[in-house]
Amino acid sequence: MKLESLPRYKLATLPTPLDELPRLSRDLGVRVLMKRDDLTGFALGGNKARKLEFLVADALAQNADMLVTGGGPQSNHARMTAAAARKIGMDCQIVFFGAPPPEVNGNLLLDELLGAQMMYANTDDKIETDRILVRVTDELRAQGRQPYLIPVGGSTALGCAAYILAVGELLGQLNAQRVTPDYVFITTGSCGTHAGILAGMKFYNAAIPVYGITVSRIKSECDQRIPALVQKTSELLTHHLPLTTNDVIVNDAYIGPGYAKITPDARAAIHLVAGLEGIFLDPVYTGKTMAGLIDLIKRGEITRGSTIVFWHTGGAPGIFGHSKDVLG
Repeated sequence: MKLESLPRYKLATLPTPLDELPRLSRDLGVRVLMKRDDLTGFALGGNKARKLEFLVADALAQNADMLVTGGGPQSNHARMTAAAARKIGMDCQIVFFGAPPPEVNGNLLLDELLGAQMMYANTDDKIETDRILVRVTDELRAQGRQPYLIPVGGSTALGCAAYILAVGELLGQLNAQRVTPDYVFITTGSCGTHAGILAGMKFYNAAIPVYGITVSRIKSECDQRIPALVQKTSELLTHHLPLTTNDVIVNDAYIGPGYAKITPDARAAIHLVAGLEGIFLDPVYTGKTMAGLIDLIKRGEITRGSTIVFWHTGGAPGIFGHSKDVLG
């Protein structure tokens, strides 16, 4: 199927800005521009709005009456999926990994406000949580519901297709601003956004390296998931998207003690960007990615004077779910 003919349900406010960050650039010694997907608008913004436009359209085409997905208790994806379900008149079932947190705040508070049905897997094992997601979906179907299962992070070929279009949007902005970046930096979690941006670079024949800082999965797992998602997207679109092993750049040195567990460097990065540019990064995703970028510049692995596009994937509500971590 051609990219332009994929069914789509409008949710996001697009295009999102490509902002120059002059004060942060001076501080770091590199030119930093930020692709502001924290400003997609719908349900407090974030990168998942782009993916959900295609996933929701597919759910409607399949006559679904319920969206089912999973993630952590402070999942931005879960919050936006619950909001999308309400927008189209559906229910939403969320399966969280881990156990119920002691407080209902941040994204979890918004999930409650949206009336999402929630359950906890009581395991941090993401593979087991995925199994529970499938089981819950089967149980709902047996009860007569028409559930539409969205994998964690919306990491599917349809989700990747949304980010191919986002790359086209970015390339137009770069051309208008006469900017040639050396890297696009992206947070790598469930790998769908990373894979979509990489697929977009191939789709538009753009030779900009996509550098992923993983915040949850080890590099070897990302190295498998990203090419697999690009291949599935290629098959969906019947468009060749050739990858080499050098195209998949993932760094897992900044995860820290684990997913959704802040590091001192991420905390410092959040404070730095807020103090210099008035922009909020979150402690789970973009804070760690910025911390990684800062460290790589200090180490000389990113050359001073380089031009970096930092893709802000959103997540501001998560700050309120980790306030003690952010304040230190």
